[in-house]
Amino acid sequence: MTTTTERPTRTDAPADAWGGTSMVTQITVLTGRSLRALRDPRMLIMSILQPLIMLTLFSQVFRSVAESPNFPKDLDYIDYLMPAILVTTGSQAAMWAGVGLANDLKNGALARFRTLPINMMSVLAARSLFDMVRNGLQLSILLIAATLLFGFGPAGGVLGVLAALALALVIGWGLAWVFLALAAWVRNLEVMQMIGMVAMFPLMFASSAFVTTDSLPGWLRVIAEINPLTYAIDASRGLALGDPSWSPVFGALITSGVIAAVGAVFAFRGVRKP
Repeated sequence: MTTTTERPTRTDAPADAWGGTSMVTQITVLTGRSLRALRDPRMLIMSILQPLIMLTLFSQVFRSVAESPNFPKDLDYIDYLMPAILVTTGSQAAMWAGVGLANDLKNGALARFRTLPINMMSVLAARSLFDMVRNGLQLSILLIAATLLFGFGPAGGVLGVLAALALALVIGWGLAWVFLALAAWVRNLEVMQMIGMVAMFPLMFASSAFVTTDSLPGWLRVIAEINPLTYAIDASRGLALGDPSWSPVFGALITSGVIAAVGAVFAFRGVRKP
């Protein structure tokens, strides 16, 4: 007489939970997983501290720039500065998308995802969306602080400020894909942090962020006028001041889309490597 022993059926296999799920569902679940980190208020406080210090210092140190003959008349310096702070802060925040991916590669999180039936593009998209949400919270708090503490109130009103905020988020999202691609290939946390610092600070200061390009020395003015960050800042500033030049705005949106597409291709190829 023979007996047949049936194998117990696994009902809690993590791979089965992902089987057959759409890419949209995967992105939603993975983004929600990342957003749980925002429950820790220390994370948001630390992310807002640096741009708030920059806003305080630059609004006071460079305030005399408003007295320059090259500076637009009847314009408060804080109204000139704040749209630039939105763009530069959003661009710097993009670096942390790459740092976060490099950390996931280092601690083995990406290796665990590869054992599940998850599209790796979903992992990348979720990372970019999480950083966009975090960036949005960061910039919103910064705007509230600028309004209450420094009297930020540009001519474009609430709609102009919201448009400038949206543009800064799109620019930051596009740059995030560049840093995701770099992280996927470099795979080193310290190197990613160094790349972000070395890349962003020269671009930020050699631009129209803090002074008009006409006020810069000749050689630096040439660099500022070809600096892509200058065009993004000018577009954001025009929206906030209620005098938008649509060519830079559309140029910034299109450029961000192209950069995101190219970065996504290289990032996807990078994370597929074991």
